[in-house]
Amino acid sequence: MNIREMVAYIVRIPLKKRITHASHTRTETDNILVRVTLGDGTVGWGEGVPREYVTGESAESGIQILQAGDLKSQFHACRDFSQALAMIERFRPADQPGDERKITGNAARCAVELALLDAYGRVFGEPLCNIPKYLAPELFEFRDRVSYSGVITSAKGEMKLRLAAWRWKIFGTKQVKVKVGIEGYDDVNRLRKIRGRLGKNRDIRIDANEAWTPENAAGKIRELEPFGITSMEQPLPHARDAFLPALRKEINTPVMLDESLCGMVDAERAVADGWCDLFNLRLSKCGGFIPTLRLAEFARKHGLGYQLGCQVGETAILSAAGRHFATSVKDIRYLEGSYDRHLVHYMLGEEDITFGWGGIAPAIIRTGLGIKFQGDFIESRAIRREVLIG
Repeated sequence: MNIREMVAYIVRIPLKKRITHASHTRTETDNILVRVTLGDGTVGWGEGVPREYVTGESAESGIQILQAGDLKSQFHACRDFSQALAMIERFRPADQPGDERKITGNAARCAVELALLDAYGRVFGEPLCNIPKYLAPELFEFRDRVSYSGVITSAKGEMKLRLAAWRWKIFGTKQVKVKVGIEGYDDVNRLRKIRGRLGKNRDIRIDANEAWTPENAAGKIRELEPFGITSMEQPLPHARDAFLPALRKEINTPVMLDESLCGMVDAERAVADGWCDLFNLRLSKCGGFIPTLRLAEFARKHGLGYQLGCQVGETAILSAAGRHFATSVKDIRYLEGSYDRHLVHYMLGEEDITFGWGGIAPAIIRTGLGIKFQGDFIESRAIRREVLIG
C-alpha cells in the first residue's frame, strides 16, 4: 500500500485557561497536524506540538523542515504492518543547522509518523498498542485501563490553591504533579498546603521547568523534601546539565530529565555522565511513538525509570497516541495526558477520550489510533496548509 497524498496544517488551539510554569505562560498553542491518504483512500492523522524553548522548532519552522526534506523518497509501498513500521522508523525530517543539543524537527516528525501509523494501522488491522509487541517485545505489557496524574500549575493564593488541591483529591487521582520555581511563589508554603489537602497517601512530584541554578537548586529541593516528593523534574536549565551529578549527591529526591531529554543523543549523555534517575518521555518532544519507545527501552536497559508526559495543548490525536503507548508499555512510573476536555477548546476527535474519575481511562483497541477525527473542522481552522506529497 503506497502513499497517495500527505498534507500538513498549522492549527491554532485555544486553551480554556492560562497555563503558567517557570519557563512560559500560554493561552493558546499552534499545533502541526498531518493528514496522510493511502492509495486505497484510507486516511490517517498525526499531530505534533512544537516548543521552541525545548526542541528549537515552531509550527512554521516545523513545516519548513518537512518541506526541505525529500519525503517522497523515504516512503514506499508496504505489504504488511511490520514493513510499514520499519519504513516509518527510518523516516527522518530534513537536518537543520544550529545548536547541536537541540534535536530539531521532532514535533514535525511526530505529526508525520503518527499519521502514517494511523493510516497503515487501519489498513493492516493493527492498533498502535501493538507496536511494542513488534518492536520491543520485552517492554510489551497490555493493560485494559490506566490512571493519569493530576497537575497543579500556577494556582496562587489560599483559595485558588485550596480548590486546586481539593479538586484532585475529590477527583480521586493517585498522583499529582506540582509546578514549582515560578517567580513570586512561595513553594514551601504551597507544598505544605497541597500536602495537607491531599493527605499523606497521594504521590506528589514536582517540576521546576529549568527554574533554578546549580548554586540554589539543592537548597530549594531540600526545603521541599519533608513534604514527601517522589521526583524532581528538570531542576536546572539544560545548558547546565553538567552540574546534575553533584546536585544528585546533595538531595534525596530522584531527578527526572525533561527539557534536557529530546532524543537518543541526550539519553546517552545522561547515562554516561550520571545526570538523572528518570526520563520524562513525551511523544511530540521525542519525535513520535517509535523514538519514544526506543528511549523507554534504553532507560530500562540502563536501570532508569521513565514517565510518559504530554505537551500542553495536545488534542485527541496525540491523546489517543499516548493512550496506546500507556496501555502497552510496561513500567511507566507516572502518566500524564488526555486532559482534552479540561484544557483545550478544540479536541478534534469525534469522541471524547478525556480521562474520567480517578484519572482512569480505558485502552483503545480499534485499529490505527482508534478514533475518528474532525477533518472538515481541521481544514476550516487551519491557518496554514501545505501539500507535502501529492
